[in-house]
Amino acid sequence: MKPIVLVSANGEWDAMKSICPDANMQQTPVGDWFDVDFNDRHVMFFHGGWGKISAAATAQYVIDQFKPDLLLNLGTCGGFEGRIDRGTIILVERTIVYDIIEQMTDSDEAITHYSTQIDLSWLPRILPFPVLRGLLVSADRDIVAEEIQTLVKKYDAVAADWESGTIAWVAKRNNVRTLILRGVTDLVGEGGGEVYGDYELFQHRTREIMKKLHDQLPKWLTVIEKVEQGYRGY
Repeated sequence: MKPIVLVSANGEWDAMKSICPDANMQQTPVGDWFDVDFNDRHVMFFHGGWGKISAAATAQYVIDQFKPDLLLNLGTCGGFEGRIDRGTIILVERTIVYDIIEQMTDSDEAITHYSTQIDLSWLPRILPFPVLRGLLVSADRDIVAEEIQTLVKKYDAVAADWESGTIAWVAKRNNVRTLILRGVTDLVGEGGGEVYGDYELFQHRTREIMKKLHDQLPKWLTVIEKVEQGYRGY
C-alpha cells in the first residue's frame, strides 16, 4: 500500500509540523511535504493548501507525481450547533460543493456535478475508532450562520469545510481510493461561531484534532492492510 496524506489548511499543516518537528521538509511548486515511518510503513504528508483551488491542484499533483493507491485527507471542520458534537470525527461518505451560483441555467445541476459519493466498500467491517459516517458540505468560506437552516433543509448537513469536496471529486476521477477524516473543532449557530474572532482558540482546537488524527493513523493503515491481505474478521 502506498498512502499519501493531504493536510489542507495552513493551521492544520502547522499543527502537523509541530507533531513531527524532526521531519525533513521538501518543496514542490504547489506544496511542501515530508515523510515519516509508522512501524516500518512509509507515509508521505503533503500540504494541500486551503480552499478549492489549492486542494484541486495539489490533489492532482500528488496523484500524477507520486501515484498513491490511497489518498487520505486529515483535517478539521466546523459543525452546526445542535446537530453534531465538538470533537466528533467524521468519516466522509459524500461531499457537496454548495457555494455555486448559476444564474443562466440551474445551480442545483452544477452542484450535483461537483458532488461526490465516496466508495468506502474497501474499508474493514469494524472500524478502528468511533466515527460519524456521513456527508460533509464544502465551500470557499467559513460557515455563514444565516445559511445553516438552508443547508440543513436542503442537504441534511451537520458540518462544513473548505476542501474535502474538491479532494474527493479529483480523486474519484483519477480512480484513487480516498479516505477523508475531519474533526469538528467548533460549532456555529444562529448567534455565530464560537471561534469566530478568536483564532488562538481555533488553533488550539486544531492542534488537538490533528494530534488525534495523527496518532490514530497507524491503526487505520494497519486494518486497511489486513483487509487487503484477506485477514478474517476484517
